[in-house]
Amino acid sequence: MVFNTCSLQQINGVHYSQKNKPLPRSKLLHKDLHICIFGAIRTGGYMMNILMTKGLKQSVCDQSFYNGPVSKFWAYAFVLSKAPELGDTLFIVLRKQKLIFLHWYHHITVLLYSWYSYKDMVAGGGWFMTMNYLVHAVMYSYYALRAAGFKISRKFAMFITLTQITQMVMGCVVNYLVYSWMQQGQECPSHVQNIVWSSLMYLSYFVLFCQFFFEAYITKTKSNAAKKSQ
Repeated sequence: MVFNTCSLQQINGVHYSQKNKPLPRSKLLHKDLHICIFGAIRTGGYMMNILMTKGLKQSVCDQSFYNGPVSKFWAYAFVLSKAPELGDTLFIVLRKQKLIFLHWYHHITVLLYSWYSYKDMVAGGGWFMTMNYLVHAVMYSYYALRAAGFKISRKFAMFITLTQITQMVMGCVVNYLVYSWMQQGQECPSHVQNIVWSSLMYLSYFVLFCQFFFEAYITKTKSNAAKKSQ
């Protein structure tokens, strides 16, 4: 189903698929990989075209992403996908995997913010959705390769988490640009309340993802190295 898209296990999946029993291969191979890749290509192409032809401000502030001939489909699909994504949490529980705070917190807050912002077609939404599609396209490719039996370097899992952290930084940058242009009286349709909630959300993700990265890759690597030296 087209709306059952992007975000199987945004945090848990990369780390816990390395240490627990593998997730069902049939599910991983087809679950949302194609929709995320096509979504990334279509929205990424659209946003880059606006950026290159009309400039940064237009790419951030223009509301045409929400009602363009092609982009509106992917924007609508993105928003509707947030409810089915909560089913991923149930999937983790049924697999008897550890459900960390970041996973369910991320799913719930993204769902609420996506629905809250879509109705107002706020500025910056095009970049928010495009970044999400791009990151998840890479992440699902990782799942598919592992499910197909390929041995993937641990560094690639680290790279995915770093792209997620970068996404949070860029989300804050977009919010700053929208706020700055609004304060200058320029046409950039949003409202302060939305910018505040979005910024708090991205900042909290940034902190939690950094914490996850440190615990999953830095601390664990040092611990394993210490055990080998004994």
